[in-house]
Amino acid sequence: MDEASQALERYVRDESARLVASLTRQLGDFDLAEESVHDAILEALSHWPASGVPKEPGAWLRVTAKRKATDRLRREVRYRDRLQALGKNLARAVEPDQPGVIDDRLVLIFMCCHPTLSREAQVALTLRSLLGVTTAQLAKAFLTSEATMTKRIARAKRKIVEAGIPFAIPSGDEIRSRLSEVLTSIYVMFNEGYLSAGPATSQREELANDAEWLAGLLRQLLPEEPEVTGLLALMQLHQARRRARFDDRGRIVLMKDQDRSVWDRPAITAAIELLASALRMGQPGFYQAQAAIAGCHAVAVRWEDTNWELIVTLYDQLLSIADSPIAALNRAIAIQYRDGPEAGLAELDPMGRSLDSYHLFHAARAQMLRGMGRSSEAAAEDRLASKLTSNPAELSLLQRRIEDETFIKDGHGHPR
Repeated sequence: MDEASQALERYVRDESARLVASLTRQLGDFDLAEESVHDAILEALSHWPASGVPKEPGAWLRVTAKRKATDRLRREVRYRDRLQALGKNLARAVEPDQPGVIDDRLVLIFMCCHPTLSREAQVALTLRSLLGVTTAQLAKAFLTSEATMTKRIARAKRKIVEAGIPFAIPSGDEIRSRLSEVLTSIYVMFNEGYLSAGPATSQREELANDAEWLAGLLRQLLPEEPEVTGLLALMQLHQARRRARFDDRGRIVLMKDQDRSVWDRPAITAAIELLASALRMGQPGFYQAQAAIAGCHAVAVRWEDTNWELIVTLYDQLLSIADSPIAALNRAIAIQYRDGPEAGLAELDPMGRSLDSYHLFHAARAQMLRGMGRSSEAAAEDRLASKLTSNPAELSLLQRRIEDETFIKDGHGHPR
């Protein structure tokens, strides 16, 4: 990939959501903003390889997207009225690089999570605008065709216009009616940054940082909402360990093997205090429970000090709040460490039907089988897991495990 393509890919991956959100505010039209940014990206693909990457690629795309928006409006019958409104909006607009109280992306999330839209439409629009997930990827995730997903997205955008959904943070009961979906959107954004679905990169650090930033802004808006505080604490606990998560070759390091001396202990202490403030509100929730589990891991000075009994109990609480198959999987892993691999496998195996297409189910099963001395079966599970993920660091880890099992099977000695 040449320099121009790499620069554009990097910008689209890390900054396009900010540009779409900013233009939506300026233009007052989400569909127009998204299409104009897409047009600008296509123009960059055409021009940058020949002319070189601009000194300020973000500014270039921003100006080009505005020009593309104007071009689209000129093709409409009532373009004069809309152009006049556009001119007023642009005159009042604050450029994205100027600080503001509310991040445009947070406003965009609230708009996409309007209750007028179906849950599916909310998720699709948020993933598209915030994470740059393509229509083809969305179609695969929703188990439908690309043509069907294109129509769904178009209907959702049309509904935003027809319902007059404003580009604004709601207030009162309305903000709380959207809160669950908004929290989910920010959490999905953080997870993609923390460990990307791939295949371009193992993690998207800026995306994780941005999600933490948005959660912090949301807490400023809703300081009395314990789940908002819980989500922020959860992110901060994960972020405190990030320097130990990959080695100098970009390979993932499992928590058991991480150098805990480089964990950010002051950040962990601050996050635990933040979580405690949420728990004192007496309204248990999904994100608070997850943060408490992350806190148990974070306060353990050594892997051997991990309180697995408490972690299993917290997973029981989490599952009583939300019937999450991923939480059930993680509970089985915790039981493995508390009671042994046989007990963990007994908990895990009944989940096979619902989690068979999830790579971490097979990776966890491989780990348990390995602990029971069933190396060939473990390698087979790791091979299945490797077919279900495209994250480079996860693929590398799984491949090393498979090679280690082969190494043992061939009689060459012990795993590295």
